[in-house]
Amino acid sequence: MATLERRELGNTGFKLSCVGFGASPLGKVFGDVSHEDALAAVRLALQSGINFFDTSPLASLSPSLKKGAAFISYPCRISPFFARFYGGTLSETVLGNCLSELKVPREEFIVSTKCGRYKDGFDFSAQRVTRSIDESLARLKLDYVDILHCHDIEFGSLDQIVNETIPALQKIKESGKARFIGITGLPLGIFTYVLDRVPPGSVDVVLSYCHYGINDSTLVDLLPYLKSKGVGVITASPLAMGLLTDVGPPEWHPAPSELKALRFIPKPGSPPLLVMHTSRSADRFIQHPYYKLNPSFIGTSLSLAAHCKEKGKNISKIALQYSLMNKEIATVLVGMNSSKQVEENLAAAVELSSLGIDEDLLHEVEAVLQPVKNLTWPSGIQQKPNPA
Repeated sequence: MATLERRELGNTGFKLSCVGFGASPLGKVFGDVSHEDALAAVRLALQSGINFFDTSPLASLSPSLKKGAAFISYPCRISPFFARFYGGTLSETVLGNCLSELKVPREEFIVSTKCGRYKDGFDFSAQRVTRSIDESLARLKLDYVDILHCHDIEFGSLDQIVNETIPALQKIKESGKARFIGITGLPLGIFTYVLDRVPPGSVDVVLSYCHYGINDSTLVDLLPYLKSKGVGVITASPLAMGLLTDVGPPEWHPAPSELKALRFIPKPGSPPLLVMHTSRSADRFIQHPYYKLNPSFIGTSLSLAAHCKEKGKNISKIALQYSLMNKEIATVLVGMNSSKQVEENLAAAVELSSLGIDEDLLHEVEAVLQPVKNLTWPSGIQQKPNPA
């Protein structure tokens, strides 16, 4: 079996597997997961060289969303409107049970969890995050976590994060309950705001999502800055929360319509047009501002996913491989809840390291996505920061 590449995470001394195990699906976020399936997935991941597992206290859905989200197999974060459907802390519990049952030596795996975002909302106070780590450790059945992230900080006051939360997390680090501290969120500006205002070394890691993939690679511009700060980089959602999958994004996806709509490309020999799917109903289309849509050509269009299939490839696989190509990113988190998903993600990584990415297909996919390249969506509350 080919060896899964490991990469250094900033100044932590950790060498993470380039593919990380996103454990949110273990919390039944995207459908029911039996204990046997969860245990088999974690076991295979460890046996195959995956040594990094990421979880969160906010990682399970109520039945009201399971049906609609069951087809997704990667981590995602949703708007406050949908946050009310989240409940429980099952991901941490299931992951902890699996690691305990497998009796894996503690030095052989790296675990990160989060604080600040819970089923009842956001609370970045020192008191709450201090209590949170003890709750997480109990569920994980661990004496410490390797990384404790402050979760989706754009939903709180960034000045509170700087002046109250990060100092509280530093005390947790000093206590030995967390070895390193991180921050997560969608808007990239939150990272520079915090890192420019906290003492050097206060934040060891950032976890960014949906900003290093085929459709959005804006994180690359921030990498030199993060390296200068000695901060390690983890990315998540290489499939852009469902945009780069066979079935497309879920209905609740927060992306603008023009990004969610980009689902169709012409067949070879067809006129140069772009047809886009805007709903679950296959007979509804809109015109992209970069192209003119001739209704008579709609029937000649293929979905982007089907186009990849015709080439013997999978859109999700090439999307993951793209995210894995940048070695300045220590690991790419992918949600997994079955041995099959572990095998597929490992195969994509091994194929990339041995054969490289399919450059021709990648260029075709990039050309389709070019009109909406780096298009993102708002996340968090409007910040009214104090001057630096």
